[in-house]
Amino acid sequence: MKVFSKAQIYEGDRLTTERQNISSTDLMERAGTQIFNWIHMRMQGAQVPIHVFCGIGNNGGDGLVLARHLITHGYNVITYIVNCSDKRSKDFLINYDRIKTVTKEWPKMLSCGGDFSDIVIDERDIIVDAIFGIGLNRPPNSWVQELFQQWRASKAFTLAVDIPSGLYTDKAVEDENAVVHANYTISFQSPKLVFFLPETAKYTQQWEVLDIGIDRDYLIQTETEVELISKFEVLPLYKPRQKFAHKGDFGHVLIIGGSYGKIGAVNLASKAALSSGAGLVTAYVPKCGYHSLQTSFPEAMVITDDDDTLISNINFDLSPTVIGIGVGLGIADETAKAFEDFLKKNKAPLVIDADGLNLLSMNKSLLSVLPERTILTPHPKELERLVGKWSDDFDKLKKVKAFSKEHNLIVLLKGANSITVFGDKLYINTTGNPGMATAGSGDVLTGIISGLMAQGYEPLAATIFGVYLHGRSADISLEDFGYQSLIASHIIETLGEAYIDLFKQPEQPNIEEQNDEQ
Repeated sequence: MKVFSKAQIYEGDRLTTERQNISSTDLMERAGTQIFNWIHMRMQGAQVPIHVFCGIGNNGGDGLVLARHLITHGYNVITYIVNCSDKRSKDFLINYDRIKTVTKEWPKMLSCGGDFSDIVIDERDIIVDAIFGIGLNRPPNSWVQELFQQWRASKAFTLAVDIPSGLYTDKAVEDENAVVHANYTISFQSPKLVFFLPETAKYTQQWEVLDIGIDRDYLIQTETEVELISKFEVLPLYKPRQKFAHKGDFGHVLIIGGSYGKIGAVNLASKAALSSGAGLVTAYVPKCGYHSLQTSFPEAMVITDDDDTLISNINFDLSPTVIGIGVGLGIADETAKAFEDFLKKNKAPLVIDADGLNLLSMNKSLLSVLPERTILTPHPKELERLVGKWSDDFDKLKKVKAFSKEHNLIVLLKGANSITVFGDKLYINTTGNPGMATAGSGDVLTGIISGLMAQGYEPLAATIFGVYLHGRSADISLEDFGYQSLIASHIIETLGEAYIDLFKQPEQPNIEEQNDEQ
């Protein structure tokens, strides 16, 4: 799914009115009606008080359309106008006049600076936030902030229209008290990037996109900087297997890593590589890891370093399709020297994780010898060592994009919504859960991506697909183990189910059972 920028959303609205020969008011009517339909389908006329707070711009106009339809259908609606300026949009004014035709009680005018004595909200009520839309470019004034805090204190369910008020689409929030904390956000046509960033995702617990009929050609033809990755985006990447294929057709992964006490990281990465579909896997480890690997993972081949406890000299006589390096590696001086020597002579595609990233950050001149489109998979602290500190999530993305372009690298920012960065493009993953915050989860991801590359997936596709499978497998495992008991090995065990899930059709309702119930 494409994630459109603020400028692209405005352009889509403009082209839609032009090409469909409708007015901007008609488009607003369409948007407000869609929100009403969403609410009506869930509430079925229930007389829960619904407090609709409207600003005086186009977001407020959407709210007025919604309020009018709710009133017409007999809902218990209280409509408010947050009147903090004398600049009202044309479409707001049109819909302000229209709502007067369906109610004896006009919307309550809230003047900035007044008290909140007329606003009584129970925790069982519903608040609809339609005050500020995507056009906000400065923090709300202190009175509006107090209103937001009153909503939060009420504990009422809060539904935001398009975006929680006070949240920007393209820059960081300065004060969390100046933003609505929504339980649910209904976003028009496309989600917003801020729904997926660590510092701003908390302002909406859940979100959903409503189709308001934006011009189809525009949606299809417009390239976006951000893309949301779900099953529908990864399915075209999938490579089916031929009947007479053999293991040599699916590549050879070499996992280099491990040190005394950290051989398990190599075990996990190697198992994940083979479970993701690689034909062959070899682990390169210190001598101390030989017996444990041969015993616990008989499908892998093992090469050992000359040293008993760490990697001191990376030397092997094989031609791997791809190399995953860094898991459990350590940063001892001997290992750092071996890592440098290896990178300077290596020509194979690379996936670099963990201490491989730390060694890179200690000797950044090595970035220049990495193969094109090498994949780096840092967690936040590893990323900071590579690109420096950042002031907020937008600054972080700016730094990572510059870093990716300068060195022609793919950078995977691991997190709740892992983001794959290549050049100016961002790919946001939608699978995964908090149970993945556990030891070894990143080692498994390194193995999965390496295994996909071995099978012929090009680096960017392998990263996007690998992150998706990693998260989906964890989601499947979650059903049996829950958040607290999910471990990295479980993710490997359910990788096969994650592949099978790609081709499962959504469950269809049983018509006969529905008829029986009726």
